[in-house]
Amino acid sequence: MTAVLLDSLAAIVGAANILSGDDVTSRNVDFFSDETCQGLAIVRPANTEEVAKVMALCHQHQQKVVTIAGQTGMVKGGRAAADELFVSLERMNRIVELDPQSRTLTVEAGVTMQAVQEAAEAAGFFYPVDLGARGSATIGGNIATNAGGNRVIRFGMTRDQVLGLEVVLADGTVMSNLGKLLKNNTGYDLKQLFVGSEGTLGIVTKAVLRLRPAVKQSHVAMLAVSEFASLPGILQRVDEELEGGLCAFEVMWQEFFDCIAEAYPDKTLPLPPGSAFYVLVEQLSGDDGERLQQVLMALYEDGLIEDIALAQSDRQRQAIWEIRDDVETISEQLGGVGIGYDVSLPIAEMDDYINTLKANLAEADSASRCVAFGHMGDSNLHLAIAYKDNSESDKLEIDHLVYGPLKNIQGSVSAEHGIGLTKKAYLPLCRSDAEIGLMRGIKQVFDPLNIMNPGKIF
Repeated sequence: MTAVLLDSLAAIVGAANILSGDDVTSRNVDFFSDETCQGLAIVRPANTEEVAKVMALCHQHQQKVVTIAGQTGMVKGGRAAADELFVSLERMNRIVELDPQSRTLTVEAGVTMQAVQEAAEAAGFFYPVDLGARGSATIGGNIATNAGGNRVIRFGMTRDQVLGLEVVLADGTVMSNLGKLLKNNTGYDLKQLFVGSEGTLGIVTKAVLRLRPAVKQSHVAMLAVSEFASLPGILQRVDEELEGGLCAFEVMWQEFFDCIAEAYPDKTLPLPPGSAFYVLVEQLSGDDGERLQQVLMALYEDGLIEDIALAQSDRQRQAIWEIRDDVETISEQLGGVGIGYDVSLPIAEMDDYINTLKANLAEADSASRCVAFGHMGDSNLHLAIAYKDNSESDKLEIDHLVYGPLKNIQGSVSAEHGIGLTKKAYLPLCRSDAEIGLMRGIKQVFDPLNIMNPGKIF
């Protein structure tokens, strides 16, 4: 039956676009892991029609399917069993239309975030979602995980940029609504069901993305701050004074900055190591940055900021962002540990949460290291933890320490990377039984045979 299915799939997409053997196992499941893909084969359709035919055939054979994109995820959402089939949209990487009047960009799901950003910029517009893996992460993957990134505080998550979607359902039905309207209050907004669904309800094949006016100036500063108690006040004052111009407020705990300094002892950093916290502030505006400089100097004079490095050129702006985005160096400094945790919690709870976590880790393993950083402006923290031997049992111990406290402080076990396989046991910590029951019901409606990314989320 497998041979018959693969022959039938080859008739749809062409034999050259059915990959097997080393062409499958040479790919990694996700960004940081060395785990290789183990699926039956990779099918690479060229357009929505081929995706629909592929899914209709898989539905007929009850063949389980895992959709893969840039494979920059963090929760094993792209892992497949040996008898499961990968569907990759890597050939569907075309920009379909840029409409300057509606300020929209229609793209196929395999287009990378960076390609979208560059196409928008070339036409005098701006696509605001941004993250470190922009060159690999695809729009389809961004939509499937509702990616957030660096500018959520001003522009929102991926779902806030999606105006229309084309989706192939489990049985091959094409649901297409590539509308360009900002306002459309006609019944249920079905497209939002697929944003953040992690490939469990259907395969996104095209999207209409909302563009913004071109950014005239980006002003970036790095701040050194001595105590956490100062950070909420700094955030509030900068946000108020910039009157909506603040688009990033990234906080790095001291361990993060120390890792960068240790890795590059000869590198000139914008600020010296040794401070308890480092903050990256970015303003997008049409002014010359004088207002940002004024508010930061006022905060410095009030004793809330220890030191300031204000970028004076594009290169300096890029250098500051490179420090924050350099998660690979953090991983290497911790012995190859990935950015294992992505949580959300109220800002007021962050200091106690991190201090308690570090104390609990140290009690169990005196050599443990915990590096915290993230998008504090939108309540999101990332954690990289080196603990014992980093075995599977060690990972379960860390999971308990990281996720356990979140329920009582109304936090979330996933801020922007989804649930996938690695977090599904902890979903009840941040979703009620009623919510999970409704989610399961939605899954049953769209995928009654459970062939779409099975075993993920639930």
